[in-house]
Amino acid sequence: MGIEPMGLRESKKQETRQLISDQATRLFIENGFEATTIAEIAEAARVAKKTVTNYFARKEDMAFDRQDEFAAGLARTVASRAEGESALAALRREFLGGVERHDPVIGFSGEVFARMIADSPTLLGRLRDLHDRREDALAALLAAETTAAPDDITPRAAAAQLGGAHRVLFQRILELTLDGQSDERIAATVSVAAHRVFGLLEGSLGDYAVR
Repeated sequence: MGIEPMGLRESKKQETRQLISDQATRLFIENGFEATTIAEIAEAARVAKKTVTNYFARKEDMAFDRQDEFAAGLARTVASRAEGESALAALRREFLGGVERHDPVIGFSGEVFARMIADSPTLLGRLRDLHDRREDALAALLAAETTAAPDDITPRAAAAQLGGAHRVLFQRILELTLDGQSDERIAATVSVAAHRVFGLLEGSLGDYAVR
């Protein structure tokens, strides 16, 4: 008897969270991120200001509502790599799959959303933080997967290179989006770029962290 009400509560909480995020993003796009207040977001979502801050510790978290998925993505991909597959090969495969899907997590956000980010120093700063979080998570995973010694810099160096490749490609998608190009055209361009970027790492990381 207790399972269903808990499920309903969790579903309601998720709906409220999504509503707040959607209304906040709409206001950020219409009025600018910095100019939008928590009170305005609460009014648009028809909830109390306290509810907004309970769900989102920072205003920028409402714009990046998939940030946890983003930050954990590289580590999760490497953790689930196939037998005989290296960390580099797994990340290249997953990124190219994301290009085919026009995955928002790798940068396919649409011109309006991309402009919202590009016009906000706060959101650009938060995006850099998320890239750092993603790289840190990957470094920790690589250290565990390769049973590296605590003073071994290799996992951190590898994560920096692999994370850097993803930063470059994310930025390229953002630039092409701001240029007004379609997702299909961006995907064609970035697919070629991804092969080039990951190919540059093949000599140093092609046989690293092979399962």
